[in-house]
Parts: sequence; structure tokens; C-alpha cells
Amino acid sequence: MKELDPSTQQLVDTILAALADLKAKEVLSLDVRALTSLADVMVIASGTSTRHVKSLADNVVEKAKEAGFRPLGQEGERDAEWILIDLAGVIVHVMLPATRAFYDLERLWTPAPAAATPAAAARP
Repeated sequence: MKELDPSTQQLVDTILAALADLKAKEVLSLDVRALTSLADVMVIASGTSTRHVKSLADNVVEKAKEAGFRPLGQEGERDAEWILIDLAGVIVHVMLPATRAFYDLERLWTPAPAAATPAAAARP
């Protein structure tokens, strides 16, 4: 797959650094361009508590703004079990581990490998 445009790559780098600053767990960056037109990259991270999840999300928003990227929206900050931050080309999900395991976004947004078709099944 082609490289991300420089602006999107800078945003992803900013997000990853913001998450690392506050010790996010199991940070994953997925290139979803082949799967959706909603975003180029999806970043998924876990926090250890609702307070940690909220702090991680707040830090992502703060660092993105400092770098010149304005969030289009943010959802879930009240309960802080799963906070979604829409940064246009990049969508960030910060979740509690149990919520992350339940929704399993990694499986949902990772393309499945091509299924091998047995030769006998391929014949009419």
C-alpha cells in the first residue's frame, strides 16, 4: 500500500507520541484506506482505568491541536470506557481493556487473508 501523505503521517506520529507520553497500553495503528473512505488510519489504544482513558484522550486532543490539527468530534468522554476522537483522516479509539476485547476492533478493521479455494470446488 502507498505511503500516507505527509500531513496524515505527521498527525499519526503526533497521536502515537501523545499516547506514549501517558503510557497507553497496546497501541495499534491500522491503515484502513482499503477498507473505508471514512479515514486513512485508525489508532486503537487501551488505558488502565476510566481516568487513564480520559487523560489519554485529552492528551491526544491537546497535542493534535498544538500541531495544528483540529478534532472534528469526540464521543464517550462522560463514561470514559471508550472515547472516540475524529481527527478527519485519523480516528482514535481509546478504550478500557474489557471494552476493547468485547468490540474487537482490530479484527473488524484488519483485512482477512484471501481464502484458498480448493481446485475441486472451483470447477462448475
